Amino acid sequence: MRRVWAVVPAAGRGARFDSSQVNAPKQYAPLLGATVIEWSLAALLREPRVEGIVIALAADDARWRDIAASLPTSKVQTAIGGASRQESVMNGLNALATYAAADDWILVHDAARPCLTSADLAALIDAVETADDAAIAGAVLASPIVDTVKRERGGIAVDTVDRSGLWRALTPQVFGFARLKQALGEVVRLGIAVTDEAQAMERLGLPARLVRGSPFNIKVTTPADLSMAEAILKGTEQSHMRIGQGFDVHAFGEGDHVMLGGVKIDYPRGVVAHSDGDVVIHALCDAVLGALGMGDIGQHFPDSDPRYRGANSRAFLREVTAQMHAAGWALVNADVTVLAEAPRIAKHRSAMAENLAADLGVSVRAINIKATTTEKLGFIGRGEGLAASAAVLLDAKTPR
Repeated sequence: MRRVWAVVPAAGRGARFDSSQVNAPKQYAPLLGATVIEWSLAALLREPRVEGIVIALAADDARWRDIAASLPTSKVQTAIGGASRQESVMNGLNALATYAAADDWILVHDAARPCLTSADLAALIDAVETADDAAIAGAVLASPIVDTVKRERGGIAVDTVDRSGLWRALTPQVFGFARLKQALGEVVRLGIAVTDEAQAMERLGLPARLVRGSPFNIKVTTPADLSMAEAILKGTEQSHMRIGQGFDVHAFGEGDHVMLGGVKIDYPRGVVAHSDGDVVIHALCDAVLGALGMGDIGQHFPDSDPRYRGANSRAFLREVTAQMHAAGWALVNADVTVLAEAPRIAKHRSAMAENLAADLGVSVRAINIKATTTEKLGFIGRGEGLAASAAVLLDAKTPR
């Protein structure tokens, strides 16, 4: 299956916002408690199909480090940007060369487009994943032009342009890795300036499918744009609390212990699992991912991946927590129920809660763990396995 990666050029020497709040490139302008670039990355970080993100930064960028500390390091890396957009994207592609296959999809998104929605991003990826037209090289989020368009000379309107068939190109834009690298390499070699990746692809006769996106996916260039972005985000980010629930089950098998909440509990049997089979953490991961709208644990840590064979599930929870924080959410509380006839967990509850609280970045008081049996009913009652359910409440930070 063709994987999806993202490149975000953020090395431009364009507009700077000079005010009492910030004197920095526009991507670092403050926006609703975060920065423009943090909002621009939010949808990419929420989308489970995006394997990794490369951000192309100016060599002297001193502001990124503080932001990077809150992002999942396994998903985000940086590259040194170039003097132009196409050079920055090329450097990002070079940074992905050891990971991405020639036919993998590459999303290119502006660092100064903070209003990208998860729905638009998903529709863009769906468009290339389901395309059956070999002549289409990729896809571009775009919005049809609805205003009357005038051609100007010397400040005078001299002509009205037929707007039928005219669209505003937005980002992300998505193309195959090898073809995009070829197209950008050609314009870089010839010193040709292009305003987006689709233009470089068009020079090779490789058109893109237009995917209708929100006209509110604006690019921040001026302080007025920043005010508009704030209004858009306030209007679209209304929910400040989210609820998620998760459930996991494993059959007993050979072994001498089970893992629950990161605690090794002696028991005459183990569990059948690809990782360490910690049902508590697996249910909790699913609950958090569900609240985030980011799929499930199987999408992020598939049992077909040999990297996760015998893995400590606490690493999964820490990664999910990093994604939660990157998307602008924090855990309010978690309620976990272990369903098993045995082993008993009463004396292990405190240690389990401490592990979960540490990995989720919350006080231990935010974690509640309880247990129940099924009164000898079903596979749990027959002692064939154990399960756990989890419910979580998340509170919105910014971005989300």
